[in-house]
Amino acid sequence: MSAAERSCITSLEEANNLAAKFDSQTVGVVIDVYHVWWDAMIEREIARARGRIQGFHVCDWLVPTSDMLLGRGMMGDGCIDIRRIRSLVEAAGYNDLIEVEIFNQAIWDQPGDDTLRLMKERYLVCV
Repeated sequence: MSAAERSCITSLEEANNLAAKFDSQTVGVVIDVYHVWWDAMIEREIARARGRIQGFHVCDWLVPTSDMLLGRGMMGDGCIDIRRIRSLVEAAGYNDLIEVEIFNQAIWDQPGDDTLRLMKERYLVCV
């Protein structure tokens, strides 16, 4: 989604191919649902990332998406099957921290306590 101006890595498959050239203790991958949820090879590539997964990021894809960077939604407000992706990540051996990564000005503008309360509720239901 940002291939033209930010990255030459456009899929988890490409990230895995690059990471495979290095020792797994040196180079890994981060699974971010916002960047992989539509990937037709997601099951295969998350499984292939076993031993290299260094992080797992969650948010949701809003429809319509108003901004590619700042249009991320609160878990449960969009179309990503976060629980399914989490199960794939866990099946690949990752059992570390899960980072809620929501870039969205409307959410940032809400009172912090309200946002944190909603985020905790949605995490338990959606993640």
